[in-house]
Amino acid sequence: MADIGIELLNMDLKNPVMPAAGPPVKDAKAASLAVKGGAGAIVTKTISVKGAEVSRPCIAKIEGGMLNSELWSELEPEIWLTEEYPQIKELGLPVIIGLGYSAEEIKTLAPQVAEFADCLELSTHYLGGDTTPVVEAIKAAKSSADLPVLVKLSPQVDIPKFAQAAEEAGADGIVLINSFGPCLDIDINSGKALLGNNYGYGWLSGRAIFPLALRCVFEAAQAVDIPIIGVGGVSTGEDAIKMMMAGASAVQICTAAMVKGADIYGRVAQEMADFLEEKGYGSLAEIKGLALTEIKEEKNLKKEVPYVSDDCCQCNICVKVCPYDALAFDDKLEIDSDKCFGCGFCVTSCPTEVLKWSRR
Repeated sequence: MADIGIELLNMDLKNPVMPAAGPPVKDAKAASLAVKGGAGAIVTKTISVKGAEVSRPCIAKIEGGMLNSELWSELEPEIWLTEEYPQIKELGLPVIIGLGYSAEEIKTLAPQVAEFADCLELSTHYLGGDTTPVVEAIKAAKSSADLPVLVKLSPQVDIPKFAQAAEEAGADGIVLINSFGPCLDIDINSGKALLGNNYGYGWLSGRAIFPLALRCVFEAAQAVDIPIIGVGGVSTGEDAIKMMMAGASAVQICTAAMVKGADIYGRVAQEMADFLEEKGYGSLAEIKGLALTEIKEEKNLKKEVPYVSDDCCQCNICVKVCPYDALAFDDKLEIDSDKCFGCGFCVTSCPTEVLKWSRR
């Protein structure tokens, strides 16, 4: 059976799937559901020196994901220190405690949470071009607690630049990505924003940002040697496998846990194990970084026409979506090689994956 256990910064995880800092780990009760749901570690909701004042409504499910205007935990740090962290520590999994946001705040909090943590995750949500705030946050954490330190980066920054700066500042790992924004959605019946903060702006997470997160992980993995945790739209074992192939050591899940429930962690882990078993891999180490060698910095200008690899289910989806009118179904699916542009839309739209590239 394929081994999906990992060692991450001296933490032994039964699988590489964990919550992302956010509502699914808002307190000890929520964290216990993640444990029961099969998570390999617990990441706690980010705290700061004061509880957050959050506008309502603050979370909206939208097509392709979720918008939220939540900040850090609304619970005061004293509540976490006296009630939540002790209970979470007793759950038996490695605990990664989320802290934010400035160097001064992190320096105050890090020694207070250290006894409950196996690792710290710093959230800066910094969108500028100067790496100094991120570097100072890392140095503050490293000087205040004898623990591994992860830093979470936003997708809007120069990923290689910030990843390298984080590594040089002493970060033990990087978490990619934070939610994307600000973004906006509107209630069509009232014309009002879905969220209740200034201008109704929120931060986008979920399936819509997965390709963005994957690209960021891919870039960071080429820039640094420290572990990377991929987060952003992961909702299936296939997503998690892609993150690992792009260079991630583990993954985090937030939106899918809110939409599908806390058992998502175990389901994703099992789907990863099933994939490895089906493809003949013995462990995650065999696929980690695979895309780093297979994806090249070059354009492919040669046209290739897909072929029908097996019996077609006759759903006609490929015929409908082809923008070049190159597919037709009579008794069987036919592809007009002269009309076909080789764009690939039919291949990625086929629900049964009978359309393939190259017979090689």
